[in-house]
Amino acid sequence: MRIAIVAAGFPPGEADRLRRAMATFRHTGTIHTFREKFIGGMVARGYEHEFAERCFKQIEGFGEYGFPESHAASFALLAYVSAWMKCHYPAVFACALLNSQPMGFYAPAQIVRDARDHGVPVLPVDVNYSDWDCTLEPGYALRLGFRQIKGFSEDDAKRLVAARGNGYADPLALWRKGRLNARALTTLARADAFRSMGLDRREALWAVKGLPIEPLPLFAAAGEEEQGEEPAVSLPVMKIGQHVMEDYRTLHLTLKQHPMALLRGRMTQGGYVLSAGLSTTENDKRVRVAGLVLVRQRPGTASGVIFATLEDETGIANIIIWPKIFERYRRIVLTSSLLGVDGKLQREGIVIHVIADRLVDLSHHLRTLADSAEEVASPLARADEVKRPGGDAREKVAARAANMRNVRDPAFPSRDFH
Repeated sequence: MRIAIVAAGFPPGEADRLRRAMATFRHTGTIHTFREKFIGGMVARGYEHEFAERCFKQIEGFGEYGFPESHAASFALLAYVSAWMKCHYPAVFACALLNSQPMGFYAPAQIVRDARDHGVPVLPVDVNYSDWDCTLEPGYALRLGFRQIKGFSEDDAKRLVAARGNGYADPLALWRKGRLNARALTTLARADAFRSMGLDRREALWAVKGLPIEPLPLFAAAGEEEQGEEPAVSLPVMKIGQHVMEDYRTLHLTLKQHPMALLRGRMTQGGYVLSAGLSTTENDKRVRVAGLVLVRQRPGTASGVIFATLEDETGIANIIIWPKIFERYRRIVLTSSLLGVDGKLQREGIVIHVIADRLVDLSHHLRTLADSAEEVASPLARADEVKRPGGDAREKVAARAANMRNVRDPAFPSRDFH
């Protein structure tokens, strides 16, 4: 505006209209209407015509790519405050982000992982300790809230918390005092939220399924419910891979073990290296990496280039996919939950990318986590083993996985930006 007023002789009101046209140049296309008057005004005041044209072109260029100073200052302040909070109070920062979901670039799983990497103790969702929102406990431990459980309502959470008192001793006490229906109790059990009662998700599900559907009128009037004596049972212990899969299905994150850690043996056999190892790999060297797809980006200004972020148990890998490679592997790029990448490492300062030239959909490995040979052996006795006709069960699992390769696993969602 100052240049328009002083150099081109614009009245303040017209200079402000030029500013508005400059700010919306890409959408309205009205800035050209000021061209002749701007250049003519500068020439009339003794400036060379070529110099006046260059000045106007700079204004046009700012309208295409510029950012208002007031907005820049506001964003800079937000970035500074956020960085300060994350540095000095990482638990508070992570808790606030989780309670503000859905938002932003990273999903809750990545926020939790980053918090743990920076020394924040993260505690699981639990019927005796969690609120609807994520909370902070003594020592700045971050307790996950019921909001993280897929399909569990805020009303049920508030009812559970309001009736909790000194805590629930068992699922029966929760059912009696909290007045949650069978669906809500089952959702909590599937989310492994009964650990403070000494029950894992399988034991909790068994206990919940044994509860009466509704109390008999006489017991309800007395504030008690009829509960038959349950016979003692010995349930098979769930493998860690089964727990991890169920955590992702119910919470979209896990505090137990990263899926890639359970699959590391297979990944190593396939030649896939750890993401953490990329930092010491030479520039332009060919590498093979694999990980969960966290983010896919296809900015409008990137001429069709796709940027993907993969995560394994040691960190993340940034992948660049050129348009020709994308066209060749379109389905794999768009649908894979677990992606393998062959390419050349590119280093620019501390920024490391892998330029992809071959992509592989490894998502079927996620669906066989519980059948992995790297799992802890099942506690079933040999007498409990049953031979079933129709071939090796592992072959059936592999065949079923092969048929599901083209389906993105909803338990491992990515955040995609176009």
